[in-house]
Amino acid sequence: MNKKPKAKCLPVIAKGNPKVPVIGVFAPCDPRIDQASRQRSQNIVELAANAISGAVILPDKTPVSVVYSSLLIDGEAQADIVAQQFRKAGVDILVCLPDTWAFPQLTTISLLQQFPNNIPINITCGNSGPKPGVVYAQALAGAISQYGRMVALNIGNWPDTGSQPRMSTQTVTNLIDWCYAAVSAVALRGRRVMIFGHDSMGMETALAHVIPTRNIFGLEITRLDMKLLADMLQKGAYKKKELKELRAWIDKHLGKRLEIRSQADNERFNLSLAMYLINRDLMGGLNAVGGGFMSQLEWGSDLRGVPLPVADCMESLFNSSFDHAGPKAPLPYATEADVQGLLTMLFMTYLSGGNPPLFMDFRKVWEVWEIKELAKKIGLKKLPAKADWLSKGLVDGNNSGSAAFDWAAKPGSSVKQIMSRISMPLADAGYFPGGGNSVTFMTPAGIEGIAARMAYSSSCGKFSLIWDQAHTTEVPAKLSRAMCNLTNWSWPHTFVVPEYASMLEYKQYAPANHFHMTWDLPVARLQHWMDLTGVLSVTPWAARPSFVEGLDRPQPLVHLLNAGENAFKMFSSGRR
Repeated sequence: MNKKPKAKCLPVIAKGNPKVPVIGVFAPCDPRIDQASRQRSQNIVELAANAISGAVILPDKTPVSVVYSSLLIDGEAQADIVAQQFRKAGVDILVCLPDTWAFPQLTTISLLQQFPNNIPINITCGNSGPKPGVVYAQALAGAISQYGRMVALNIGNWPDTGSQPRMSTQTVTNLIDWCYAAVSAVALRGRRVMIFGHDSMGMETALAHVIPTRNIFGLEITRLDMKLLADMLQKGAYKKKELKELRAWIDKHLGKRLEIRSQADNERFNLSLAMYLINRDLMGGLNAVGGGFMSQLEWGSDLRGVPLPVADCMESLFNSSFDHAGPKAPLPYATEADVQGLLTMLFMTYLSGGNPPLFMDFRKVWEVWEIKELAKKIGLKKLPAKADWLSKGLVDGNNSGSAAFDWAAKPGSSVKQIMSRISMPLADAGYFPGGGNSVTFMTPAGIEGIAARMAYSSSCGKFSLIWDQAHTTEVPAKLSRAMCNLTNWSWPHTFVVPEYASMLEYKQYAPANHFHMTWDLPVARLQHWMDLTGVLSVTPWAARPSFVEGLDRPQPLVHLLNAGENAFKMFSSGRR
């Protein structure tokens, strides 16, 4: 008799590290194809894999792993081998690079069926004539789409002949944009965010929709009571030496721009910094990818209790790309425990490869006539005729917390340059009787990105993203002061001009009182990510075409076969 095998006890490890996504690159082929063409196909796989490798990074700048198989998939037997190779390598994203005709069901479909239904797959090919890989790509995309699976088709260009054909720059860019979307979808599955407090100031638009967030994005929401943070502050549950280092760093960069009137002010500000250290360590212990803090009303504003200092500096530090210890990954962090705002910033931070997020109130939408009226009121007679804000209007985005320090200067600025533009006045005692210091700066003009906001609907059980391209702008100093003083001068201000939305549309269609912006985020990446996650894309701007060539990604075929993008997403349930 055979001896019964014993179960294997796995070794205990000190700490679990989240999995870094792995992209697997492969090519199908026809066994009848000549050897030179087969070698060319193998070369294309290697060239493409190396083009992706190092070009797709996580927010902490960790490169996403890329592996490839040199075995061409001629049929089911090779599909099984490559599938085993990819499983062993931990592949959870697939890139198919056909250069010849092959048989879809025998090749890629046989491979695809051995992976979970939500594994992202991309088909990238040249517009090849001799051995028509493009014909295979169209047949494969059609087959996969007909059975209801999402697949991205990237018909690009590489030379029809030669053993080492290199993809055109645009083909590579399109592929990398899709890879970022796939990585952002995959990397956040099984991760968690940490939220202190309960409902965000009673804002239904900011609630933690725990089950939909879990089912659609694979994200968990760890919810902690603010009493824990208050207790840890009282106990001094942080490194006292590091608190001194953090305060010295702030003092060095801000000097008198940190407003401290008394010893009591000094102690309150130190408590705000201690909150950062405590939260950072708690999130580190949870491997959290983001967080949020309720603050109002219980923490800092409710006079029935003991109001505590504001969290503004803490929130800005989390969202920034640096702190007292040096460069770091931005850790998206939402003021007022705005979970929908957190999700917006989290996804866009991953899609951009770690660019710092901006959290703003959708505070004051300035139509052109209002700007002119204010200018006249303050005696500003001459306005720049060609100014973008004078033809389009602008939004004054500002909030008491959560704005990354990075947004005080242009991308690529040094820490010294950024911090020289920041002040920390005392918090508005009317809003925040617990005291502490606000963060304030004026974002410079010329930063381009995407401004957006997540929303959830219980009617359809779907998340939406309302978005537009946008850039920052500046107005004359006298006018800028008047605009800022009309809202809250002591908070960060970013003057935002949307690309397509009119000011009327912008203020009418805002899904909440907060919106968010991330710089250098390609539109196609965002659209690919919405395809992979089933998030509804909402761009109700009359001036925006349905498709902008060179900017938008082409519609996936599965959308077209199912009555359009929204229709497909509406009747598709669960994780993608």
